[in-house]
Amino acid sequence: MGLTNIEANVENPLDPQRRAAVTFLVDSGAVYSVMPAAELEKLGIQPSGQRTFFLANGQPVKRRIGEVRFTFQGQSATCVVLFGEAGDSTLLGVTTLENLGLIFDPMRQKILSLPMLLADVRKYLL
Repeated sequence: MGLTNIEANVENPLDPQRRAAVTFLVDSGAVYSVMPAAELEKLGIQPSGQRTFFLANGQPVKRRIGEVRFTFQGQSATCVVLFGEAGDSTLLGVTTLENLGLIFDPMRQKILSLPMLLADVRKYLL
């Protein structure tokens, strides 16, 4: 197993002219994506809140969150992103992948289409 990096386009959902191509490390263990705060601020992304996260050693850290529009492999979605601080990696998390309808296959180190299932519960309710 190795590291997988991808380049995705990100943009300010309120001002689509403000965009950038960003290289992300794919991290299927990360819930949210992380970008450097300075890059988000250049795009005009405003924090919408703050949450507490836990590092692998159990240490709590607070990070601001906002929303960015991601485009990758022809798919586009607005997703939560963390304002990364010094020492934080630029990561593409699983929530972003799922919002884009994608999934990471760690064995082949490829991003694939996520099989989309829709349950029809009407037959069970009648």
